Amino acid sequence: MPIAIAGLGIVVLVALIAWARLTPFLSFLVVSIGLGLALGLSPLEVSASVTRGLGDTLGSLVLVIGLGAMLGKVVAESGAAQRIATSLMSLAGARRVHWALMVTGFIIGLPLFFSVGFVLIIPVIFGVASQFRLPPVFVGLPAVAALSVTHGYLPPHPGPAALVQQFGGDMGRTLLLGTVVAIPAIVLGGPLLARFVRHIDRAPLAAFTADTRVEASLPPLGASLICAVLPVALLTAGTMLRSAGLAGTSVWLDLASDPALALLAGVLLAVGWLGVGQGYTFPVVMRWCEQALTDVALILLIVGGAGAFKQVLTDGGASVAIASALESLAAPPLVLAWAMAVLVRVCVGSATVAALTTAGLIAPLVARQGVDPDLLVLSIGAGSLALSHVNDGGFWIFKEYFNLTLAETLQTWTVMETIVAVVGLLGVLALDAVL
Repeated sequence: MPIAIAGLGIVVLVALIAWARLTPFLSFLVVSIGLGLALGLSPLEVSASVTRGLGDTLGSLVLVIGLGAMLGKVVAESGAAQRIATSLMSLAGARRVHWALMVTGFIIGLPLFFSVGFVLIIPVIFGVASQFRLPPVFVGLPAVAALSVTHGYLPPHPGPAALVQQFGGDMGRTLLLGTVVAIPAIVLGGPLLARFVRHIDRAPLAAFTADTRVEASLPPLGASLICAVLPVALLTAGTMLRSAGLAGTSVWLDLASDPALALLAGVLLAVGWLGVGQGYTFPVVMRWCEQALTDVALILLIVGGAGAFKQVLTDGGASVAIASALESLAAPPLVLAWAMAVLVRVCVGSATVAALTTAGLIAPLVARQGVDPDLLVLSIGAGSLALSHVNDGGFWIFKEYFNLTLAETLQTWTVMETIVAVVGLLGVLALDAVL
């Protein structure tokens, strides 16, 4: 019975988000309350469960997601992202320009949300396409693939960061393993796929060919790169040093291994070097940071709502029943988690919602079957990107900016998203076999 109630709850959740167009946060709350009552919890118990789920989930994530948003905003507003892109373009040359854009997309995708990174890199893509007389889709698909993969796989992006918290994983290790998995996914879904869609050559609409900043106003390349990747470098270094048995030997190592502190270091450095150091007044830079928190508020609410959903499933006994049922299936847990994420993604469109919904259902398997939590994060993150279609905002952003038909968008964007999802799963399974 609990499984049937949970299944009905998932159907209602999908219906509220996909068809009723209710915001995901309210959808999670409504379904969580209804699930709790249907599973036999009293109204007071439901309220306590929702509150606990919200608090436990957001407690450690507010700093990570908030600081990550601030870093991305400073990198974007200061022109650092444009400096990284234009510098790599000048180094690559015409024959390797799409590979350079792939690297650019990955670097600026680490601190920037997908939509922000997309809007920032679009003028560079169109400028390069015009300069070298290449189809915009051929030039841009590798960069977009990199932005999508960093959004789906890697913390501190909201989906992966929330999954790490819910499964009790290690953010640095997830970042390190995720980078290993991301590289082949981006290569296959980016430059290699671009070769097969090179015949799609449509001029972008004039409304979307934004002007780029004057080169002289941009910060230096060194400062741009260091500020953009510092938290990632600190977390990765901390994870590798811990793996070498050096954990606890240095207070600096402990600081570097903490996601919130690593991101705080990145934000402070960016504020000083990319902001005030480049001639912007301190109040202006602080307004960037305040705007970043405004931009991320809704995402934090969605993450909290997903935490409430998970807690109600646990307190109502549905999680144990679901785990027992899943254990009876022949599919390996990592494959099962990926497939569940794909299913929710197809239904609701949002990769973040797909990942968080799947986490609430699959979490009991982590403890009961000893699944590697970091690989589970990557498996769900990969699945949450698959088969993007007309109910996904990213689908329409890509279609409109590149001036494609619906069929051409399916041939490019949807295929790319599915490739990175499948390759991501294969990479996770390969790591699971050797770790």
